[in-house]
Amino acid sequence: MKNYTRVYARVNLDHVIFNIQSIKRHLTPGTDILAVVKADGYGHGAVPVALALAPYVAGYAVATIEEALILRHHGIIKPVLILGVTHESRYEDLLQEDITATVFTMEQALPLSGLAVCRGQKARVHLALDTGMSRIGLSADIAGANLAAAICGLPGLAVEGIFTHFAKADETDKSGARQQIVLYENFLNLLKQQGLEIPVKHCSNSAGVIDLPPADYDLVRPGISIYGLYPSDEMVNRPAVPLKPVMELKSVVTYVKTISAGREVSYGGTFRAGRETVVATVPVGYGDGYPRNLSGKGHVLIHGRKAPVLGRVCMDQMMVDVTGIADVTVDTEVTLIGRDGEAEIRVEDLAAIGGGFHYEIICDISKRIPRVYVMENKVIGCKDYFDDIYHGFESMERITESSFES
Repeated sequence: MKNYTRVYARVNLDHVIFNIQSIKRHLTPGTDILAVVKADGYGHGAVPVALALAPYVAGYAVATIEEALILRHHGIIKPVLILGVTHESRYEDLLQEDITATVFTMEQALPLSGLAVCRGQKARVHLALDTGMSRIGLSADIAGANLAAAICGLPGLAVEGIFTHFAKADETDKSGARQQIVLYENFLNLLKQQGLEIPVKHCSNSAGVIDLPPADYDLVRPGISIYGLYPSDEMVNRPAVPLKPVMELKSVVTYVKTISAGREVSYGGTFRAGRETVVATVPVGYGDGYPRNLSGKGHVLIHGRKAPVLGRVCMDQMMVDVTGIADVTVDTEVTLIGRDGEAEIRVEDLAAIGGGFHYEIICDISKRIPRVYVMENKVIGCKDYFDDIYHGFESMERITESSFES
Protein backbone atom coordinates (compact mmCIF):
# COMPACT_ATOMS: atom_id res chain seq x y z
CA MET A 1 0.00 0.00 0.00
CA LYS A 2 1.21 3.48 -0.83
CA ASN A 3 1.75 5.81 2.09
CA TYR A 4 -1.52 7.74 2.02
CA THR A 5 -1.05 10.24 4.82
CA ARG A 6 -4.19 12.35 4.52
CA VAL A 7 -7.23 10.20 3.71
CA TYR A 8 -8.12 7.00 1.89
CA ALA A 9 -11.16 4.86 1.15
CA ARG A 10 -10.81 1.21 2.15
CA VAL A 11 -12.77 -1.03 -0.24
CA ASN A 12 -13.38 -4.54 1.09
CA LEU A 13 -13.74 -6.90 -1.88
CA ASP A 14 -14.59 -9.80 0.45
CA HIS A 15 -17.74 -7.86 1.34
CA VAL A 16 -18.52 -7.45 -2.37
CA ILE A 17 -18.38 -11.24 -2.69
CA PHE A 18 -20.47 -11.72 0.47
CA ASN A 19 -23.13 -9.36 -0.88
CA ILE A 20 -23.37 -10.97 -4.33
CA GLN A 21 -23.61 -14.41 -2.76
CA SER A 22 -26.37 -13.15 -0.46
CA ILE A 23 -28.22 -11.72 -3.47
CA LYS A 24 -27.75 -14.90 -5.48
CA ARG A 25 -29.17 -17.10 -2.71
CA HIS A 26 -32.32 -14.97 -2.69
CA LEU A 27 -32.96 -15.28 -6.42
CA THR A 28 -35.25 -17.68 -8.22
CA PRO A 29 -33.11 -20.63 -9.41
CA GLY A 30 -31.98 -20.05 -12.98
CA THR A 31 -31.97 -16.25 -12.75
CA ASP A 32 -28.63 -14.69 -13.70
CA ILE A 33 -27.08 -11.45 -12.46
CA LEU A 34 -26.05 -8.43 -14.49
CA ALA A 35 -23.97 -6.50 -11.97
CA VAL A 36 -24.34 -2.72 -12.18
CA VAL A 37 -20.91 -1.09 -11.97
CA LYS A 38 -21.76 2.33 -13.43
CA ALA A 39 -20.39 5.57 -11.95
CA ASP A 40 -17.07 3.77 -11.36
CA GLY A 41 -18.79 1.10 -9.32
CA TYR A 42 -20.79 3.64 -7.33
CA GLY A 43 -17.52 5.28 -6.36
CA HIS A 44 -15.84 2.03 -5.26
CA GLY A 45 -13.92 1.30 -8.48
CA ALA A 46 -15.63 -0.49 -11.35
CA VAL A 47 -12.68 -2.64 -12.42
CA PRO A 48 -11.73 -4.18 -9.04
CA VAL A 49 -15.41 -4.73 -8.20
CA ALA A 50 -16.09 -6.33 -11.60
CA LEU A 51 -13.10 -8.63 -11.21
CA ALA A 52 -14.25 -9.71 -7.74
CA LEU A 53 -17.77 -10.37 -9.07
CA ALA A 54 -16.67 -12.30 -12.17
CA PRO A 55 -17.33 -15.85 -10.85
CA TYR A 56 -20.86 -14.93 -9.74
CA VAL A 57 -22.34 -12.85 -12.57
CA ALA A 58 -23.32 -13.24 -16.22
CA GLY A 59 -22.12 -9.76 -17.12
CA TYR A 60 -22.13 -6.10 -16.22
CA ALA A 61 -24.25 -3.00 -16.74
CA VAL A 62 -22.88 0.52 -17.10
CA ALA A 63 -24.29 3.91 -18.03
CA THR A 64 -21.95 5.06 -20.79
CA ILE A 65 -19.73 3.84 -23.60
CA GLU A 66 -16.68 5.18 -21.77
CA GLU A 67 -17.50 3.06 -18.71
CA ALA A 68 -17.90 0.00 -20.92
CA LEU A 69 -14.56 0.61 -22.62
CA ILE A 70 -12.78 0.88 -19.27
CA LEU A 71 -13.94 -2.64 -18.44
CA ARG A 72 -12.88 -3.96 -21.83
CA HIS A 73 -9.47 -2.26 -21.64
CA HIS A 74 -8.84 -4.05 -18.35
CA GLY A 75 -9.40 -7.46 -19.90
CA ILE A 76 -13.01 -7.98 -18.82
CA ILE A 77 -14.62 -10.05 -21.58
CA LYS A 78 -18.06 -10.88 -20.16
CA PRO A 79 -21.09 -9.12 -21.70
CA VAL A 80 -21.39 -5.41 -20.93
CA LEU A 81 -24.72 -3.62 -21.40
CA ILE A 82 -24.88 0.16 -21.66
CA LEU A 83 -28.11 1.16 -19.91
CA GLY A 84 -28.17 4.68 -21.34
CA VAL A 85 -28.15 6.13 -24.84
CA THR A 86 -25.00 5.73 -26.94
CA HIS A 87 -24.28 8.45 -29.49
CA GLU A 88 -24.06 7.32 -33.10
CA SER A 89 -20.46 8.51 -33.30
CA ARG A 90 -19.50 5.72 -30.85
CA TYR A 91 -21.17 2.84 -32.70
CA GLU A 92 -17.78 1.77 -34.10
CA ASP A 93 -16.61 1.24 -30.51
CA LEU A 94 -19.67 -0.88 -29.73
CA LEU A 95 -18.90 -3.23 -32.59
CA GLN A 96 -15.13 -3.21 -32.12
CA GLU A 97 -15.37 -4.14 -28.44
CA ASP A 98 -18.52 -6.32 -28.59
CA ILE A 99 -20.50 -4.06 -26.23
CA THR A 100 -24.28 -4.29 -25.98
CA ALA A 101 -26.29 -1.14 -26.69
CA THR A 102 -29.69 -0.04 -25.47
CA VAL A 103 -31.99 0.91 -28.34
CA PHE A 104 -35.59 2.16 -28.41
CA THR A 105 -35.94 4.39 -31.49
CA MET A 106 -35.51 3.77 -35.20
CA GLU A 107 -33.15 6.75 -35.32
CA GLN A 108 -30.80 4.83 -33.04
CA ALA A 109 -31.33 1.43 -34.63
CA LEU A 110 -30.96 2.17 -38.36
CA PRO A 111 -27.40 3.56 -38.37
CA LEU A 112 -26.24 0.87 -35.94
CA SER A 113 -27.73 -1.81 -38.18
CA GLY A 114 -26.19 -0.23 -41.28
CA LEU A 115 -22.72 -0.05 -39.75
CA ALA A 116 -22.93 -3.63 -38.51
CA VAL A 117 -23.93 -4.86 -41.99
CA CYS A 118 -21.00 -2.99 -43.55
CA ARG A 119 -18.64 -4.65 -41.08
CA GLY A 120 -20.21 -8.08 -41.55
CA GLN A 121 -21.21 -8.18 -37.88
CA LYS A 122 -24.28 -8.26 -35.70
CA ALA A 123 -24.64 -5.49 -33.13
CA ARG A 124 -25.82 -6.75 -29.76
CA VAL A 125 -28.89 -4.84 -28.59
CA HIS A 126 -31.34 -4.75 -25.68
CA LEU A 127 -34.63 -2.90 -26.05
CA ALA A 128 -35.62 -0.46 -23.29
CA LEU A 129 -39.33 -0.30 -22.39
CA ASP A 130 -40.87 2.62 -20.49
CA THR A 131 -43.38 1.27 -17.98
CA GLY A 132 -43.39 4.20 -15.58
CA MET A 133 -40.03 5.96 -15.24
CA SER A 134 -40.72 8.31 -18.19
CA ARG A 135 -36.98 8.37 -18.79
CA ILE A 136 -36.09 6.32 -21.87
CA GLY A 137 -37.73 3.42 -23.70
CA LEU A 138 -40.41 2.23 -26.06
CA SER A 139 -43.98 3.14 -25.20
CA ALA A 140 -45.70 0.17 -23.55
CA ASP A 141 -48.49 -0.07 -26.13
CA ILE A 142 -49.21 -1.39 -29.61
CA ALA A 143 -47.25 1.47 -31.22
CA GLY A 144 -44.23 0.54 -29.14
CA ALA A 145 -44.67 -3.12 -30.03
CA ASN A 146 -44.80 -2.29 -33.72
CA LEU A 147 -41.62 -0.26 -33.39
CA ALA A 148 -39.95 -3.10 -31.48
CA ALA A 149 -40.89 -5.51 -34.26
CA ALA A 150 -39.44 -3.17 -36.88
CA ILE A 151 -36.18 -2.83 -34.93
CA CYS A 152 -35.96 -6.60 -34.50
CA GLY A 153 -36.33 -6.98 -38.25
CA LEU A 154 -33.23 -4.91 -39.09
CA PRO A 155 -30.49 -7.09 -40.58
CA GLY A 156 -27.50 -5.86 -38.60
CA LEU A 157 -29.00 -6.21 -35.12
CA ALA A 158 -29.10 -9.14 -32.70
CA VAL A 159 -31.87 -8.13 -30.28
CA GLU A 160 -30.92 -10.24 -27.28
CA GLY A 161 -32.89 -8.64 -24.45
CA ILE A 162 -35.71 -6.37 -23.35
CA PHE A 163 -35.81 -4.54 -20.04
CA THR A 164 -37.65 -1.95 -18.00
CA HIS A 165 -36.73 -0.14 -14.80
CA PHE A 166 -38.70 0.11 -11.57
CA ALA A 167 -39.51 3.59 -10.29
CA LYS A 168 -40.97 2.72 -6.87
CA ALA A 169 -39.80 -0.78 -5.94
CA ASP A 170 -37.93 0.66 -2.93
CA GLU A 171 -41.19 1.81 -1.32
CA THR A 172 -43.28 -0.19 1.15
CA ASP A 173 -46.26 0.08 -1.17
CA LYS A 174 -45.38 -2.15 -4.12
CA SER A 175 -48.51 -1.40 -6.14
CA GLY A 176 -46.65 0.91 -8.52
CA ALA A 177 -43.94 -1.67 -9.19
CA ARG A 178 -46.52 -4.41 -9.66
CA GLN A 179 -48.33 -2.25 -12.21
CA GLN A 180 -45.04 -1.89 -14.08
CA ILE A 181 -44.71 -5.69 -14.13
CA VAL A 182 -48.22 -5.92 -15.59
CA LEU A 183 -47.31 -3.42 -18.33
CA TYR A 184 -44.10 -5.30 -19.05
CA GLU A 185 -45.93 -8.64 -19.31
CA ASN A 186 -48.62 -7.12 -21.51
CA PHE A 187 -45.96 -5.77 -23.83
CA LEU A 188 -44.31 -9.18 -24.08
CA ASN A 189 -47.71 -10.59 -25.07
CA LEU A 190 -48.05 -7.92 -27.77
CA LEU A 191 -44.68 -9.02 -29.14
CA LYS A 192 -45.75 -12.67 -29.07
CA GLN A 193 -48.80 -11.78 -31.14
CA GLN A 194 -46.33 -10.56 -33.77
CA GLY A 195 -44.32 -13.76 -33.52
CA LEU A 196 -41.51 -12.20 -31.50
CA GLU A 197 -39.86 -13.82 -28.49
CA ILE A 198 -36.90 -11.83 -27.20
CA PRO A 199 -34.58 -14.22 -25.35
CA VAL A 200 -33.46 -12.29 -22.24
CA LYS A 201 -35.94 -10.46 -20.02
CA HIS A 202 -34.98 -8.29 -17.06
CA CYS A 203 -36.65 -5.73 -14.81
CA SER A 204 -35.30 -5.80 -11.27
CA ASN A 205 -32.89 -3.37 -9.68
CA SER A 206 -31.69 -3.97 -6.11
CA ALA A 207 -35.11 -3.13 -4.69
CA GLY A 208 -36.81 -5.55 -7.05
CA VAL A 209 -34.27 -8.26 -6.26
CA ILE A 210 -34.98 -7.97 -2.54
CA ASP A 211 -38.73 -7.42 -2.47
CA LEU A 212 -40.18 -8.62 -5.80
CA PRO A 213 -39.15 -12.22 -6.58
CA PRO A 214 -41.88 -12.51 -9.30
CA ALA A 215 -39.82 -10.02 -11.33
CA ASP A 216 -36.63 -12.10 -11.36
CA TYR A 217 -37.13 -13.25 -14.99
CA ASP A 218 -33.88 -14.23 -16.80
CA LEU A 219 -31.66 -11.52 -15.35
CA VAL A 220 -31.63 -9.05 -12.47
CA ARG A 221 -29.59 -5.86 -12.23
CA PRO A 222 -28.48 -5.27 -8.62
CA GLY A 223 -26.52 -2.10 -8.06
CA ILE A 224 -26.47 -0.43 -4.65
CA SER A 225 -26.89 -3.76 -2.83
CA ILE A 226 -23.60 -5.04 -4.25
CA TYR A 227 -21.90 -2.26 -2.32
CA GLY A 228 -23.58 -3.21 0.94
CA LEU A 229 -26.35 -0.61 1.06
CA TYR A 230 -30.10 -1.16 0.89
CA PRO A 231 -32.09 0.97 -1.56
CA SER A 232 -34.16 2.37 1.29
CA ASP A 233 -35.33 1.71 4.84
CA GLU A 234 -38.67 0.57 3.41
CA MET A 235 -37.38 -2.74 2.05
CA VAL A 236 -39.60 -5.51 3.39
CA ASN A 237 -37.21 -8.45 2.94
CA ARG A 238 -34.01 -6.89 4.26
CA PRO A 239 -33.38 -9.76 6.74
CA ALA A 240 -33.51 -12.25 3.86
CA VAL A 241 -30.65 -10.50 2.05
CA PRO A 242 -27.96 -9.60 4.59
CA LEU A 243 -25.41 -7.10 3.29
CA LYS A 244 -22.05 -5.79 4.46
CA PRO A 245 -20.89 -2.23 3.68
CA VAL A 246 -17.97 -2.29 1.26
CA MET A 247 -16.37 1.13 1.78
CA GLU A 248 -14.77 2.74 4.81
CA LEU A 249 -13.35 6.25 4.81
CA LYS A 250 -10.32 6.85 7.03
CA SER A 251 -8.30 9.99 7.78
CA VAL A 252 -6.05 11.37 10.52
CA VAL A 253 -5.83 14.30 12.90
CA THR A 254 -3.49 17.04 11.66
CA TYR A 255 -3.72 19.50 14.57
CA VAL A 256 -5.09 19.66 18.11
CA LYS A 257 -5.72 22.83 20.08
CA THR A 258 -7.77 24.07 23.04
CA ILE A 259 -10.06 27.05 22.58
CA SER A 260 -11.76 29.13 25.24
CA ALA A 261 -15.47 29.61 25.81
CA GLY A 262 -16.93 32.08 23.32
CA ARG A 263 -14.43 31.26 20.55
CA GLU A 264 -15.95 30.72 17.09
CA VAL A 265 -15.01 27.87 14.77
CA SER A 266 -14.93 27.77 10.95
CA TYR A 267 -16.55 29.96 8.28
CA GLY A 268 -19.33 32.26 9.40
CA GLY A 269 -18.78 31.51 13.08
CA THR A 270 -21.81 29.24 13.10
CA PHE A 271 -20.34 27.39 16.10
CA ARG A 272 -19.41 29.27 19.25
CA ALA A 273 -17.83 27.28 22.09
CA GLY A 274 -19.94 27.26 25.24
CA ARG A 275 -17.01 25.98 27.29
CA GLU A 276 -13.31 25.34 26.98
CA THR A 277 -13.13 22.93 24.03
CA VAL A 278 -10.46 20.67 22.60
CA VAL A 279 -10.62 20.92 18.81
CA ALA A 280 -9.02 18.50 16.33
CA THR A 281 -8.57 19.39 12.67
CA VAL A 282 -9.24 16.66 10.11
CA PRO A 283 -7.90 17.20 6.55
CA VAL A 284 -11.08 16.23 4.70
CA GLY A 285 -13.82 18.47 3.32
CA TYR A 286 -16.48 18.82 0.68
CA GLY A 287 -13.76 18.94 -1.99
CA ASP A 288 -13.23 15.29 -1.12
CA GLY A 289 -16.93 14.53 -1.27
CA TYR A 290 -17.63 14.76 2.46
CA PRO A 291 -21.09 16.40 2.51
CA ARG A 292 -21.12 20.05 3.55
CA ASN A 293 -24.68 19.53 4.75
CA LEU A 294 -23.16 17.67 7.74
CA SER A 295 -21.81 20.99 9.03
CA GLY A 296 -22.64 21.19 12.73
CA LYS A 297 -24.62 17.94 12.48
CA GLY A 298 -22.31 15.08 11.66
CA HIS A 299 -19.62 13.37 13.66
CA VAL A 300 -16.52 11.23 13.14
CA LEU A 301 -15.11 8.41 15.25
CA ILE A 302 -11.84 8.73 17.16
CA HIS A 303 -10.75 5.94 19.48
CA GLY A 304 -14.23 4.47 19.07
CA ARG A 305 -15.97 7.61 20.35
CA LYS A 306 -18.07 10.23 18.58
CA ALA A 307 -16.38 13.55 17.82
CA PRO A 308 -19.00 16.06 16.61
CA VAL A 309 -18.30 18.29 13.60
CA LEU A 310 -17.91 21.90 14.75
CA GLY A 311 -19.26 24.60 12.46
CA ARG A 312 -19.05 24.48 8.70
CA VAL A 313 -17.23 21.79 6.77
CA CYS A 314 -14.55 23.52 4.65
CA MET A 315 -13.45 22.48 1.18
CA ASP A 316 -10.36 20.63 2.42
CA GLN A 317 -10.63 20.44 6.21
CA MET A 318 -13.06 20.32 9.09
CA MET A 319 -12.89 20.66 12.84
CA VAL A 320 -14.28 18.21 15.41
CA ASP A 321 -14.80 18.30 19.17
CA VAL A 322 -12.48 15.83 20.96
CA THR A 323 -13.04 17.20 24.47
CA GLY A 324 -13.03 14.21 26.81
CA ILE A 325 -11.44 11.83 24.28
CA ALA A 326 -8.02 10.87 25.60
CA ASP A 327 -4.78 10.58 23.62
CA VAL A 328 -5.82 12.53 20.53
CA THR A 329 -2.66 13.71 18.81
CA VAL A 330 -1.41 14.46 15.32
CA ASP A 331 -1.79 11.31 13.14
CA THR A 332 -4.47 9.75 15.35
CA GLU A 333 -6.80 7.77 13.06
CA VAL A 334 -10.19 9.26 12.23
CA THR A 335 -13.10 7.23 10.84
CA LEU A 336 -15.54 9.19 8.70
CA ILE A 337 -17.39 6.13 7.33
CA GLY A 338 -17.07 2.66 8.79
CA ARG A 339 -16.23 0.99 12.09
CA ASP A 340 -13.96 1.95 14.95
CA GLY A 341 -14.18 -0.61 17.72
CA GLU A 342 -17.85 -1.15 18.56
CA ALA A 343 -18.93 2.15 17.02
CA GLU A 344 -19.92 2.56 13.38
CA ILE A 345 -20.87 5.36 10.99
CA ARG A 346 -23.00 4.11 8.10
CA VAL A 347 -23.50 5.97 4.86
CA GLU A 348 -27.24 5.80 5.56
CA ASP A 349 -26.64 7.59 8.88
CA LEU A 350 -24.82 10.45 7.16
CA ALA A 351 -27.65 10.79 4.65
CA ALA A 352 -30.28 10.83 7.42
CA ILE A 353 -28.40 13.39 9.51
CA GLY A 354 -27.60 15.72 6.62
CA GLY A 355 -30.81 15.30 4.66
CA GLY A 356 -28.95 13.82 1.69
CA PHE A 357 -29.10 10.59 -0.31
CA HIS A 358 -26.91 7.61 0.54
CA TYR A 359 -26.30 6.66 -3.12
CA GLU A 360 -25.03 10.18 -3.74
CA ILE A 361 -22.59 10.15 -0.84
CA ILE A 362 -20.60 7.14 -2.06
CA CYS A 363 -20.76 8.22 -5.71
CA ASP A 364 -19.44 11.66 -4.77
CA ILE A 365 -16.30 10.49 -2.94
CA SER A 366 -13.88 12.42 -5.13
CA LYS A 367 -10.85 11.38 -7.17
CA ARG A 368 -8.73 13.17 -4.58
CA ILE A 369 -9.34 10.26 -2.21
CA PRO A 370 -7.30 7.16 -3.09
CA ARG A 371 -9.00 3.76 -3.01
CA VAL A 372 -7.25 0.88 -1.24
CA TYR A 373 -8.51 -2.63 -2.09
CA VAL A 374 -8.50 -5.36 0.52
CA MET A 375 -9.13 -9.13 0.36
CA GLU A 376 -8.60 -11.52 3.26
CA ASN A 377 -7.34 -8.57 5.31
CA LYS A 378 -4.52 -7.96 2.84
CA VAL A 379 -4.06 -4.95 0.57
CA ILE A 380 -4.14 -6.27 -2.99
CA GLY A 381 -4.14 -3.00 -4.92
CA CYS A 382 -4.85 0.71 -4.93
CA LYS A 383 -5.98 3.49 -7.22
CA ASP A 384 -5.26 7.18 -7.10
CA TYR A 385 -4.96 10.11 -9.49
CA PHE A 386 -1.90 11.72 -7.99
CA ASP A 387 0.10 11.18 -11.19
CA ASP A 388 -2.68 12.46 -13.42
CA ILE A 389 -1.14 14.11 -16.50
CA TYR A 390 -2.78 16.43 -19.01
CA HIS A 391 -1.78 16.16 -22.66
CA GLY A 392 -2.04 18.52 -25.63
CA PHE A 393 -1.60 21.87 -23.90
CA GLU A 394 1.91 22.66 -25.16
CA SER A 395 0.64 25.53 -27.30
CA MET A 396 -1.14 27.04 -24.30
CA GLU A 397 2.12 26.95 -22.39
CA ARG A 398 3.82 28.96 -25.14
CA ILE A 399 0.95 31.46 -25.18
CA THR A 400 1.16 31.84 -21.40
CA GLU A 401 4.92 32.40 -21.50
CA SER A 402 4.64 35.04 -24.24
CA SER A 403 1.91 36.87 -22.35
CA PHE A 404 4.16 37.13 -19.30
CA GLU A 405 7.03 38.40 -21.43
CA SER A 406 4.83 41.14 -22.84
